Amino acid sequence: MDPACFSESIYNLIPNDFKEPPQPPRYASIFKATIKNDMKKCKTSMKTMGPAKVEVPSPKDFLRKRSKEKVLPPKKKFDWHEPRKPPVPLRTDHPVMGIQSGKNFINTNAADVIMGVAKKPKPVYVDKRTGDKHDLETSGLLPKYIHKKDYGVTPEYICKRNEEVKKAQEEYDHFIQENLKKAAMKMLSDEERDAVLQGLKKNWEEVHKEFQSLSVFIDSLPKEIRKQKLEEAMKQLEHDIGIIEKHKIIYIANKK
Repeated sequence: MDPACFSESIYNLIPNDFKEPPQPPRYASIFKATIKNDMKKCKTSMKTMGPAKVEVPSPKDFLRKRSKEKVLPPKKKFDWHEPRKPPVPLRTDHPVMGIQSGKNFINTNAADVIMGVAKKPKPVYVDKRTGDKHDLETSGLLPKYIHKKDYGVTPEYICKRNEEVKKAQEEYDHFIQENLKKAAMKMLSDEERDAVLQGLKKNWEEVHKEFQSLSVFIDSLPKEIRKQKLEEAMKQLEHDIGIIEKHKIIYIANKK
């Protein structure tokens, strides 16, 4: 390319002494050095596996030759009088031949099969269409507990407790009957009824006479209280007299 092209370029009009403005300094903490030292102290103990200081083995405890071989027991002296194994049979020895059994194994096996009890197949159940089989006895589907001998039988401790409850109820009933007999009603005779009626009337006359002797003008609290007591006593006696006169037959409870 011709050098004249560079002289005519527009970029040549920009002065070459242009400088970028200086950037302000970054903030630096005064605790930067302290933090670095603290981090180094915390990380130094974790740079190695295990404790940082390990006891160095002694140079005298080096691995020696045949130090890991097994130590054999001490050698014993051979004794010719010890018991030995039986001798090996000689080559000229022959085994006993010609011994036969008169048992007919075919008939014996056939008789065992005919007379034996047939083996029952193990009960199973299938729960999928693919034919997965499972044991029926341990599945809980077979009602085997209702066929036990003690199924449905009341336990002995419950029978004993029922007897104790029954005995206690009988004793309580007997106690109630005795109390009822002691507190039985007694019918008053005509003579007793008349005597009670005459006694009530006599008491009423005495209370009425005492009531008539009261002053006409009640000017104190004790007089008012005494008047109220006499009126209540007369009303109670009149009530009792009316009941006895109304009922010819009267029952009273015996004292305990």
